[in-house]
Amino acid sequence: MPRPPRPVALLALAVSAFGIGTTEFVMMGLLPNVADDLGTSAPTAGYLVSAYAIGVVIGAPLLTALGSRIPRKRMLLLLMALFTVGNLASALAPGFGWLVAGRVLAGLPHGAFFGVGAVVAARLVADGRQARAVATMFLGLTVANIVGVPTATLLGQHLGWRATFLVVAAIGLVAMAALARLVPYVPLDARQSVRRELRTLGNRQVLLGLLTAVFGFAGVFAVYSYLASMTTEVMGFGESSVTLVLALFGIGMTLGALAAGPLTDRALRPTLYGSLAVLAVVLLAFNYTAHVRWAALATVVVLGAVGFMTTTPLQMLVMNKAKEAPTLASASNHSAFNLANAGGAWLGGMAITAGWGWMSPTLVGAVLAAAGLAIAVTAGLLDRTPASSRSRVVASGAGGSGREPARDGAG
Repeated sequence: MPRPPRPVALLALAVSAFGIGTTEFVMMGLLPNVADDLGTSAPTAGYLVSAYAIGVVIGAPLLTALGSRIPRKRMLLLLMALFTVGNLASALAPGFGWLVAGRVLAGLPHGAFFGVGAVVAARLVADGRQARAVATMFLGLTVANIVGVPTATLLGQHLGWRATFLVVAAIGLVAMAALARLVPYVPLDARQSVRRELRTLGNRQVLLGLLTAVFGFAGVFAVYSYLASMTTEVMGFGESSVTLVLALFGIGMTLGALAAGPLTDRALRPTLYGSLAVLAVVLLAFNYTAHVRWAALATVVVLGAVGFMTTTPLQMLVMNKAKEAPTLASASNHSAFNLANAGGAWLGGMAITAGWGWMSPTLVGAVLAAAGLAIAVTAGLLDRTPASSRSRVVASGAGGSGREPARDGAG
């Protein structure tokens, strides 16, 4: 059979990302149903969100290292198979402990899949379009927040939460079929090894990029984790409007992903600096706009856009700086994002518990985003690599194509 056009192969990665995004975020809407069905409290059921994040943090470096010598297409299929099994195990879990285990299992392949997938995506397109390819894969994640999560939540509310995970497992099977049919063979670099990946992960610029992700993206989740409560307690909307507000956030994420690709291809660091700076300002402004309904809704869209606009330049940054062996660094970036998810939610919750009010996480988030910006600017000032040596792309670690990556400068 003829090989499909390479840009079409990005569709398979986006479908996979859609399934991963759906199962990652849907638990937030299903917590009351799970708690009632399994006879536990809602706060205890909240550990199911943390269980998935723990799976991501552990699985990203571990599975990437274990699969360092497996051809990338086969690795993607194995990771999606593990994802499918994890969701099936969640659907069939006989008790709360088994469900926690299922969530950890489903989270294990998350970071490794996006890490390998980002490197593959960069190899599937022409020079100067690598960031757009990575952003296209991430579109599946953002669309999941618009369509997948609300639909799966409604399904779980009407047919039971187990039905949700059965459907996500079915999406996993569809994604595996798409990967098998649409993704071409991507050769491994003969020099690639676990030792080389680990050595590259110790690069100062890679570590600063990961630290930027932890602080900068934590600012987003300091607010997103409590957006439902802000909707009803501050904005003045009813509970039935929560799904709409979350969908607006997802629309913003999609718009941010669409804009981030071409902007990152043109000027990587300025895109990162700009998105983090605007994120800090928007989070600060949200503390005031939340009291005016139309302004609050507009702010939610912008927050989703600028928050997710940080992900593509951060992904490309660590891949470029780890160009000799980018897969582990790329996967570890998703561990950093999940640490940001957990840390942002924890710090935002501390502010609320301290009695500072439902909107206090916006101020926490603004500080975190500003800290991420400071780290990113510091990394840029410390980066004395000549422009000529920065022009070898991430793909060199995936087969040595030597393409130009997203540029660090202003274009």
